[in-house]
Amino acid sequence: MLTLFHHPLSAACRFVRIVFGEYGEELALIEEQPWLRRKEFLTLNPAGTLPVLLAEGDVPIVGATVISEYLDETRGVLKRDRRLFAENLMDRAEIRRLIDWYLVKTENEVTRHLVRERVLKPLMPNAAGGGSPDSTAIRAARANIRQHLKYTNWLAGTRHWLAGGRITYADLAAAASFSVLDYMGEIDWRDNAAARDWYMRVKSRPSFRPLLADRVRGLAPVSHYADLDF
Repeated sequence: MLTLFHHPLSAACRFVRIVFGEYGEELALIEEQPWLRRKEFLTLNPAGTLPVLLAEGDVPIVGATVISEYLDETRGVLKRDRRLFAENLMDRAEIRRLIDWYLVKTENEVTRHLVRERVLKPLMPNAAGGGSPDSTAIRAARANIRQHLKYTNWLAGTRHWLAGGRITYADLAAAASFSVLDYMGEIDWRDNAAARDWYMRVKSRPSFRPLLADRVRGLAPVSHYADLDF
């Protein structure tokens, strides 16, 4: 069994966990608080970032996109119609573009700010950047949610899945990001029916169930978080 160093409200970590679930692979989880900069963890990843996968032979593989490429090459190529990457070069490019959109752009404009200000700061010592939430950062992140949700609604309304005709890494990256925001009650789905229906389809998959059981100290999930029909 492989081991993942993760945080439950990291979209990148959630993405990797869903991928493992889709491929039917068991995964041992170690929750890491990266701001502590543990010596043992920094030995695995000097950058101190998550996720980190201990692969075969306990070799560390760092970063969600690197891990997903590794899983595609070691697991995905054997799955045929269940493979989460595409065979076609241009289809793969579109999947990579959307992974980057949700795990980099959405992360930098929305997710990491809300997680940091609402969840992590109260847990972090002042020396590590803890303290009172920054209301300005929260307002800016919340304003940015609307554009990301609108774009996802367009993708879901014009394609069967976000990158095309079947579920891929793109859907899992997007769902991982939105699941973090949904946990915190930051998404208003009412005016985005296509995005809501798409998210319900991903949320209903067996690979998503462990995420719905996640709980974070100091912040309970919104009441509909674990509901498959919301």
